[in-house]
Amino acid sequence: MNNDVTLHKEELSDELRLMLSILAMDNKTEITFDLQELIRHADWDQFIELARHHRVFPSLNNKLQKLKAIGIPTFVSQLFHRDYYRNTLQMLALSGEMEQIAKLFSDNGIRSLFLKGPVIAADLYGDVSLRTSCDLDLLIPLKDLERTESLLLSCGYEKDDYIVSVLNDWKWRHHHTSFMHPEKGIKVEVHWRLNPAPAKEPKFDDLWERRRQSSLITRPIYYLGREDLFMFLVSHGARHGWSRLRWLLDIKQLLDQKIDWPKLISLLRKHQFTHIGGQALLLLAKLFAVPLREEMKPLLNDRRAEWSAEDAMFYVHRMINLHSPPIAVEVDRYHRKYLFGLLTFRQKVMFIASFLFPYPEDAKTLPLPQPLHFLYFPLRPFIWGWRKLRSKNQNKETYM
Repeated sequence: MNNDVTLHKEELSDELRLMLSILAMDNKTEITFDLQELIRHADWDQFIELARHHRVFPSLNNKLQKLKAIGIPTFVSQLFHRDYYRNTLQMLALSGEMEQIAKLFSDNGIRSLFLKGPVIAADLYGDVSLRTSCDLDLLIPLKDLERTESLLLSCGYEKDDYIVSVLNDWKWRHHHTSFMHPEKGIKVEVHWRLNPAPAKEPKFDDLWERRRQSSLITRPIYYLGREDLFMFLVSHGARHGWSRLRWLLDIKQLLDQKIDWPKLISLLRKHQFTHIGGQALLLLAKLFAVPLREEMKPLLNDRRAEWSAEDAMFYVHRMINLHSPPIAVEVDRYHRKYLFGLLTFRQKVMFIASFLFPYPEDAKTLPLPQPLHFLYFPLRPFIWGWRKLRSKNQNKETYM
């Protein structure tokens, strides 16, 4: 297939180009003149910062161990090796906790699918130490959420009650809740959806039917089937603007496995993620030199794939952390526009319609007794207008 899709790469720093070149190398790749020039003129402090931001230092460490003669300074290799060692300890701790949680849920009749973490590291990279993870993410049926919370609390976890809801809008406006163990320092995110609304996604029973069992430990630990994993990884990465290139690296590793492309394409079409899959493939082709094969063509025919890939370069050009507020105003504005652009027409209609559903802020502005919460539907336009007017007046007073 033709890879001649133009994405703006000219703004990429030399250090980022160097990082991408090393990550794209295989054991048979020769050291090119361009790569030698990038190494010769690299700002190594910037290179280290990029590797840590994008969470790719374990893979870089693995590559550099095999490419000691390409001129990377010793202090850089030593630093990555130290980070790699610390990450290995972290991943081993997460593996042990994952085994205990899987047993706890299984013993209590709760089906769980681990979405990321050690199982994904072992599956995609062949070694848990070659991928970073800061928490455990798992998916359960919504009906088991209350029991799951009770079990985690009984094991010493503390719930992060950041979700405020009215009329049960949390079920679709959010897709996970978080628990932290204060002594172990381990965070667990319990998902009841793969993505927040208005994303369309498979039912849990369908995902469970297509599940795989991890060979990481002897105890049964289940995770997503290969095609479901592809859909989850591309939707997750796209939703975050691919602001960490580790998510693209995950897809690159997954493409080396035996994917049932007709099945995957059918799955992506059904759940309206075809253009998102195409976006990921185009970014991989241009950033990691991944070849686009004939079986991938149905994902690339949608022009939205190219447009969204171009839009994602905004994040690639910068080191943006969407999880560390405050987010710069221009980044926040761009990200909102970017996310809306990812939606299909049907999803855009649903997203706009969701503004008519009451928000927790409405209940704060006009507290009503629980039996009268239905009144927030007809009152919402007036409450929203009043809140905006009051905010505008407060801003005027601030600058007077």
